[in-house]
Amino acid sequence: MRVVGGRLGGRRLHVPRGGALRPTSDRVREAIFSILGDTVVEARVLDLYAGTGAMAIEAQSRGAREAVCVERDPAALRALERNVAELGLAGTTRVVRGRALDFCRRILEDGTRFDVVFCDPPYRDDPAPILDVIASSEWWDRAWVLEHAARQALPDLSEAAETRRWGDTAATFFWRA
Repeated sequence: MRVVGGRLGGRRLHVPRGGALRPTSDRVREAIFSILGDTVVEARVLDLYAGTGAMAIEAQSRGAREAVCVERDPAALRALERNVAELGLAGTTRVVRGRALDFCRRILEDGTRFDVVFCDPPYRDDPAPILDVIASSEWWDRAWVLEHAARQALPDLSEAAETRRWGDTAATFFWRA
């Protein structure tokens, strides 16, 4: 696994061994960032269910100014922290150990804002709780991207949403003007 584009393009990312983590493939990441285009430039990014941090790192490689990565799995956290350190992103990336849903609920209370949100919950989990919190929230300003199984039907959350599919992976993009 590697950073696909931007100033860190081609750099390798550490991935924990074992099958618990399902990192976003290089091909899907490249497609997602192609769709986002300049939306990530100078953005404050939130990467929920961050795993290795690939989405936040890719965003920073392409011009995002800072990122917050939320992850609870200990092996994924070790890989994430190693990736941030080795790529020289420690000054612009905050790693938070914890549950994504809990983090989002705290945002509702403290007024923190993000420009772009990446959300990639485990495919086996019901995405409804996190969808409810993000879709109805005013703390994101430009876009949020939900990665999910292509076969998974999502509730109709917004007319400003579009879904793209790559094999068994899909990403639904929500836009704010």
